[in-house]
Amino acid sequence: MQNETGFRLGSRVYQPSDFVCLWEDSVIPQEKMAAVTRGLSEAFGAPGFNDVLALTRGRSSALVFRIVVRGTPYLLRIIMRADDPTRHFACMRAAAEAGLAPRVRYTSVDDRISITDFVEAIPFSRTEALLRMPAMLRALHALPPFAGVEDHLNTTCMFLMNPGPAVDRFITRFQSANIVSTAECAELLARHAEVSAAYPRDAAAMVSSHNDLFKPDNILFDGDRVWLVDWEAAFRNDRYADLAVLANLIVADEAEERAYLEAYLGQPADEYQLARFFLMRQITHIFYAMVFLTLGSSGKPLDRSAERLGFADFNRQFWAGEFDLEESERKTLYGRVHLERLLHDVQQPRFNEALRIVSARNGRT
Repeated sequence: MQNETGFRLGSRVYQPSDFVCLWEDSVIPQEKMAAVTRGLSEAFGAPGFNDVLALTRGRSSALVFRIVVRGTPYLLRIIMRADDPTRHFACMRAAAEAGLAPRVRYTSVDDRISITDFVEAIPFSRTEALLRMPAMLRALHALPPFAGVEDHLNTTCMFLMNPGPAVDRFITRFQSANIVSTAECAELLARHAEVSAAYPRDAAAMVSSHNDLFKPDNILFDGDRVWLVDWEAAFRNDRYADLAVLANLIVADEAEERAYLEAYLGQPADEYQLARFFLMRQITHIFYAMVFLTLGSSGKPLDRSAERLGFADFNRQFWAGEFDLEESERKTLYGRVHLERLLHDVQQPRFNEALRIVSARNGRT
């Protein structure tokens, strides 16, 4: 309730100058004001915030804000889609309790709102990431099992490993768009068929996974610790999916790949683990090539005269935050570097050897 001098909440009276009034002009949508007010009251016993800043970096349909309450910054996230965030919030809380994600201060499934600690991130070098991230992924994958993909849309590269009508429609849409040459499309789909036939799909071996680590924005370093954020895509998945998409960003060669896997596994990787990891990387190249060429092309053939970057250079710049994937040209470039990396990798002896090793282990010879 409000009195003549301020705003009373419980036993305390707040002055108008203490907080931004949520009912006046604000970057927060008017229809979300009541929900945000409830969250602030339950989390902090406060009727409002001192400051608010909309955060627009990153590819998300959610509205994300840095808010300041009693001098301390927090992250307010408002989910705008109609999806049920129960799984999302459960995964985020589990990760936060394990020290992998920022502390969760408040969630509301009904209002689709969360408030967490805000991480003041600093640049995170690739070299530092190679040292820290394998242990981070090992700890994540050791968490009690998240909910599975059966109650959530699979937006990871593993989508392609589950034959059925959805995958068929996805492939048909890419083929009919004629974005790449007929020969490139045939090669891409032939390699997808080979990998899909060889790669194991063992539900019992799935682990708690983030599933959105291809975006550097979801990995924050505060100078002391690493934090994973944006758990909207989290569910139980193949461990090599997280490992591979992150490796695309930070692993530069086979020597680093072996060190990366050894740090994750706690021992040197055997030939099967190396082969399975290599095939998962090809799955990521196929998936991101098809998705981002489709998103960026606007139904037009790939412009061969457009900007070119090699796979390593692209990911070095992407990791360093020198660009994002908001613009169509960047989406197209991202899809293109994955396509070109795939076409390179499948010509190497290692590709057929990896298919042989993984097929033999899983009785698919």
